[in-house]
Amino acid sequence: MIKGKNENTDYLDIDNHKIRDAFKELPDSIKIEMLKKMYQIRHFETQTEQFIIKGQIHGTCHLYVGEEATAVGAVYALNKDDYITSTHRGHGHCIAKGADLKIMMAELLGKATGYCKGKGGSMHIADITTGNLGANGIVGGSIDIATGAALTCKMKYKDRIVACFFGDGAANRGNFHGALNLASIWDLPIIYICENNQYGMSMPVKESFNIAKISDRKLSYNMEGLTIDGNNIIEVYNTVRHFTDYCRNGAGPVLIECLTYRWKGHSKSDAQVYRTKEEVKAWIEKDPIIRYKKALIEEGIITEKQDAEIEAGVKEEMEQSNKFAEDSPFPDPSQVQEDVYA
Repeated sequence: MIKGKNENTDYLDIDNHKIRDAFKELPDSIKIEMLKKMYQIRHFETQTEQFIIKGQIHGTCHLYVGEEATAVGAVYALNKDDYITSTHRGHGHCIAKGADLKIMMAELLGKATGYCKGKGGSMHIADITTGNLGANGIVGGSIDIATGAALTCKMKYKDRIVACFFGDGAANRGNFHGALNLASIWDLPIIYICENNQYGMSMPVKESFNIAKISDRKLSYNMEGLTIDGNNIIEVYNTVRHFTDYCRNGAGPVLIECLTYRWKGHSKSDAQVYRTKEEVKAWIEKDPIIRYKKALIEEGIITEKQDAEIEAGVKEEMEQSNKFAEDSPFPDPSQVQEDVYA
C-alpha cells in the first residue's frame, strides 16, 4: 500500500498534518474504478496525441499524461454534486469528473456532437451535468470562476464545495492573490489545488518562486495548506477528502500543492529544449498508474490479469470513442453565432 510516514496507524502524517487514512474505508469497487479512470485519462491523451500528429485536431492542445493521480484522487474525494474548475490542461479533470469519452473526443475534433458542439475544443470543455464548470484558455482564469462559484455555494448550496485546479504558473498571477484573499475573508468552501508539474511553459519552478513550497502562500491569507505527492493517488485522495469536510463545515478555504510532472511538452508546439531526457525519464519511473496498480495488487484487491483486463477494456472504449468522434458531423457554418454570449 502507498502510505504516509506512519504506516501502521489510521492517521497519516502528511506535511505535518494528521490526516485520516480514508482511502482504507473505500469499497474495493471504487478503488478499482479509480484505476480505470487513470487508464482512461492516459489512453485518451495518447489517442489525442495521435490525432494531433495526423492534423485532425486544430489549435493548440495540452496533454495531461503523467498527472493522472492528482485529478482522479482529488475528484473522487469530492461529492458527486460538488464543483470543479479546470485549466488549459483539463482533459484529466473532465474525465475524472465523469465525462463521456465519446463526447469529449468529438469536441476535440471540432464535431457538432461534442460538449461545446465543436466550438470550444481542447481548452474549453465544460460539462455542467457532472459539476465541471469548465476548462479555461487563460492561465489562472479558473481561479476567479471557482471563487465566485464557492461564494454561490456558501449563499445557496450549503453542502457543496468547489475544487479549483490550476498550475504553478498561475500561482504567480495577480488574480491568484486577490481570489485567495477574498476566499479567506469570506470563509468560502473552496479547495485550491495547485498542480505543480515543475514548469510554467518552459519556466522552471525553482526560478520563478523564492519560497520552498507554493503552499507556503497560505500564510499570507491565514488559511490551511500543505504540499503533497501529486503522483500518489492515495495521498491525494486522503488529503482532499480530509479538507472537503473542513470546507463543508465552514472553516474556510484550503491551498493544496500537488507535486507532479507532465511527461509531454507544454503544448503540441513545445520543442522541450529546457529539460533533459534524463529528468523526464526519472519522472516517468514514478508513473502514478504503475504505483497505484502495484498497491492494489499488493493488497489483493486486483490481480495482474484483472489489471490487464481493465486496461484492455479502456482501450476498446477508446476505439469506440474515436469512431464516434470521427463519424460525427462538423457543425453547420450557419450556427456559428449560436451559443455565443459575448
